[in-house]
Amino acid sequence: MSDLTQTRLLRVLLLAPSLDILGGQSRQCARLLGGLKSEPSLQVDFYPHNPRMPRGFRWLQRIKYVRTIVTSLLYWGWLLACAWRYDILHVFSASYYSYLLSVAPAILIGRLYGKKVILNYRSGEAEDHLSNWKLSAIPTMRLADVIVVPSGYLVEVFGKFGLRARPIHNIVELERFQYRERKPLRPVFLTSRLLEPLYNVPCVLRAFALIQRRLPDASLTVAADGWMRGELEQLARDLELRQTEFIGRVAFEEMPAMYDSADIYLTATNLDNMPSSITESMAAGLPVVTTDAGGIPFIVTHEESCLMVRCDDHEGMAAAAIRLLEDNELALRLTAQARVAARKFTWPVVRDEWISLYHELAAESAVGATNKHSAEGAEYESQGQARSEASASPLVTK
Repeated sequence: MSDLTQTRLLRVLLLAPSLDILGGQSRQCARLLGGLKSEPSLQVDFYPHNPRMPRGFRWLQRIKYVRTIVTSLLYWGWLLACAWRYDILHVFSASYYSYLLSVAPAILIGRLYGKKVILNYRSGEAEDHLSNWKLSAIPTMRLADVIVVPSGYLVEVFGKFGLRARPIHNIVELERFQYRERKPLRPVFLTSRLLEPLYNVPCVLRAFALIQRRLPDASLTVAADGWMRGELEQLARDLELRQTEFIGRVAFEEMPAMYDSADIYLTATNLDNMPSSITESMAAGLPVVTTDAGGIPFIVTHEESCLMVRCDDHEGMAAAAIRLLEDNELALRLTAQARVAARKFTWPVVRDEWISLYHELAAESAVGATNKHSAEGAEYESQGQARSEASASPLVTK
C-alpha cells in the first residue's frame, strides 16, 4: 500500500443518480456506498447526478426542460466547488444525454483538478451510444483513468471502439432476499422492467396471453412504470388479459416481497447489460425466463440457471414458462443452481475488486506525485548549480 493510503484515508466520491430515480444505477450505487462506508481505509461520500434544489426553489424542478437546466447547473457548480477535496471520482454512467450532462463534466472536472477518475459505465445501449455519439463520448472516455463495466459483454463492446474496460460485477445482497423452493410452482408471474421500448414489455404481455389460454387462472403483476404505461394497459385489454395488474413503481426496499410473492419471472428486453432484476430473482429462488439480449448470457446460462429464448419471441417465452410449470423438478434445479451462481455477485467478492482498484489508483497518484517532486527538485538543483557557476565566472565588460 502506498504512503498516501498509510498516512490518511483515501477520499472517494461516488457520483450517480439518487434513489429519487429508481433504477439499476441508483440501486447499485446505494449498495456500493453501504458496503464501502465500513471500510477503515476509505472516506466515501456521495453526490447525486440529480441534486434537489434548495427549499423554495424546488418548484423549478417540476417544470419540463427547466428541470434539466437548473439540476445540471447545480450539479456542475457543486463539482467545481467540491471535487478538489477527493482523491478519486467514481462516476456511474448511463448513455446519451445522461452521459453528456452528468458524466462527461465529472470526468473533465476530475482532470482539471488532477484527480483519478473511474468511469463506471452500466448501460446495455453502449454500442449504439459509442457508434452515434463518437465526438462527445469516446474522447472524454479516454480521459478517465479506468473504465469499469459490470459484465464481459460490455468489455467486448468497448473493445470494438479501442477502449479498454475492466469488469466488476453488480452487487446482489443475498441476505435481502428470502430464498424459497416453489413447490408446487404456481402460474403467478412477475415482470419489473421499465415500461419503455428497450425492455419490450409488449412481448411479455403477448407471451402471457398464450399462457393464459392454457392456464386460465394464471396471473401477471407488472411492477414498474414508464411513459408507455397507457399504451401497454391498452394492449392488455386488446389481448383480453385477465388477472393482469399494473401496480406502477415499486420502492427499492419493497422489491424482495414482490419477488417472494411470485413464482416465475419474465423479462423480454431487447438490449441489456447485467439486469439487477435477474440477479435478484436468482437470489430469491424465483425461476427466470429471459431473452438472450446483450450481457444476459454472461450472467445466466440456458438450462442451468434460467430458461432463455430469442429476443422478441413471445411464443418461445410462453412455451418456456409452461415447461417450468409442467416440470417442477426442472424449476427447482434451475433455481438452486442460480442461487449458487449468484454468490459471485455478493459483496465479499465485489468488495475486494473495488478496494483493489481504489488502492491501485492511489498508488499511481503517489508515484506520480513523487516523480513530479523529484523532477522539480532536480530542476531546482540544476538552476542552483547554474546560478553558482554564473556567480563564479569573471565579469566581462565592454
